[in-house]
Amino acid sequence: MTTRILLVLLPVLLAAHEGHAGKKVSLVGQVVDTACYLGHDSKGAKHVECATTCAKEGIPLAIADAKTGVLYLPIAMNHKNANAQLLPFIEKKVKVSGVVMEKGGMKGIVIDKVEAAE
Repeated sequence: MTTRILLVLLPVLLAAHEGHAGKKVSLVGQVVDTACYLGHDSKGAKHVECATTCAKEGIPLAIADAKTGVLYLPIAMNHKNANAQLLPFIEKKVKVSGVVMEKGGMKGIVIDKVEAAE
């Protein structure tokens, strides 16, 4: 009986994690912690320690696009901490490539590659 239930639910469970259509992009921006950046515009070298503490406590990091100022939240499709890829780059300029997804006015990026930018 349990096997039958699992077989019936399996397609539903798999569909729940299907990827949304997105657009492959490459962007340059600064890694910021969303709480301080949005709450009181804290950013930059003087803010690294605070941003690191915030990120380790679960505050989402984001990439502030250098051209547009738009924030892109990292999206982890593997049930891992989305901050992990960006932790080494807190308050630094990065080049990120991945797939951008938008929903409900938010922009997120599934990161394929992140590296320091000049």
